[in-house]
Amino acid sequence: MASERDFEKAVKACYSTWSRTYYQDYYGDKAAYPPVHLHLIRGLLLKAGAKKVLDAGCGPASLLRDLAADNFDLYGFDLTPEMVAEARRVMEGLGSPKDHIWEGSVLSPQSFRPPGAGKAAAFDAALCVGVLPHIPAAADREVILNLRQAVRPGGLVVLEARNQLFALFTLNRYSYEFFMEELMRVEDWRQKLGPDAARLEGVWPRLKERFRLDLPPVRQGKSGEPGYDEVISRTHNPLVLKEQFQEAGFAEVELLFYHYHCLPPMFEGEAPELFRRESLAQENPTDWRGYFMASAFLLAGRRR
Repeated sequence: MASERDFEKAVKACYSTWSRTYYQDYYGDKAAYPPVHLHLIRGLLLKAGAKKVLDAGCGPASLLRDLAADNFDLYGFDLTPEMVAEARRVMEGLGSPKDHIWEGSVLSPQSFRPPGAGKAAAFDAALCVGVLPHIPAAADREVILNLRQAVRPGGLVVLEARNQLFALFTLNRYSYEFFMEELMRVEDWRQKLGPDAARLEGVWPRLKERFRLDLPPVRQGKSGEPGYDEVISRTHNPLVLKEQFQEAGFAEVELLFYHYHCLPPMFEGEAPELFRRESLAQENPTDWRGYFMASAFLLAGRRR
């Protein structure tokens, strides 16, 4: 659809200048927070006995380069040509064939197969990390089904998303939007109540005052391209997404939280080292507090 082409163009532009720095920004030694999800994903792959692994939306081989030491047969594709070029450069340096990385979209079933590989769903596992936030809500199920079709029966799929329920802990603009749009659904109220809705209009400005709407800062591009917060960059409710995952044909589904925050993130600047240390100490993928204190989560399940 045209709207899909439009959103993909914006996402491509956002990531086009990021290919050489993305890994260091999020996975390197100086990253703001260690990539704790990498350990979780590696454990899931090893437990599943996976050999042939696909990373759908691989970026600059962020995950693949760190999984190379485990002797998986690694493949990946990405929407952004610059990311594909960097992923090929990195993976070729690790001994991976150039044709194991290609350009593709998670909305295209054909992209989940190496070019010229035919129609067999031969992967033991498929990963999708950092991609779902950039997908329109109406296309979530399509992505999940494409991931399912990419693996053999019994194969593992690991899907990552940003945690919408984290907004109940952050007390910032995400919280305000979550209250207004998801919990109270204020626009629905206004339509339902008609003229009576005017009696509540004084409530919304007072509620707004309770949140730091200036935080977090809007992430902008580096060279005139749209930034992360200027393209579609959604969060997902883990309870809802888990149901969608199961309905799409997955069994043994696990919900695993990561990137904990020991305090609402606006207070990190008070004691950065302490904040990071105590946040890492709380990392526990199955702790119920992850629903609110972790900013991201993984869904892992086997294809029925």
